[in-house]
Amino acid sequence: MNQMPYQWTSAPDETPQQMRLWPHQSLPPRGMAAFVLATFTMILIPVITLLGSPVLWGLLPFALLAVWGMYFALQRNHHALKIEEVLTLDDEAARLTRTDPSGAVREWDCNRYWTTITKYEKDGPVPHYVTLKGMGREVEIGAFLSEDERVALYDELQRAWRR
Repeated sequence: MNQMPYQWTSAPDETPQQMRLWPHQSLPPRGMAAFVLATFTMILIPVITLLGSPVLWGLLPFALLAVWGMYFALQRNHHALKIEEVLTLDDEAARLTRTDPSGAVREWDCNRYWTTITKYEKDGPVPHYVTLKGMGREVEIGAFLSEDERVALYDELQRAWRR
């Protein structure tokens, strides 16, 4: 059974209930360094045969650019891992707090009774787009989750709202 990138941090019968959501974190910093080094090594293997040739100086910038591009993409992904969403449900209110990688905090809250949980099968930007709607605002929850995880999250939220 796969571990979902969200969990309830309180028991179902406790008030308030709290769910924490986070992006997958499958590549630790050491793994990233090893991957970049392995990529650099694999790119250099064909370049080594060109040592002493003027063609080396034509290919070397592109090889280094490829390694830099890989490193830059992995750094951006690592930075995005700082996203965190916390959904808090008490007897009367629902509150969603999202912390972005920059540290900016965005909040949404609504009377729990008037909150609508919606899963857009095909009408959203991605399949199984899950939103909370209330107080004239609709916010996405779990934007970083996979399709299957959003389906499971929707079912989990439906159960939580019925409690």
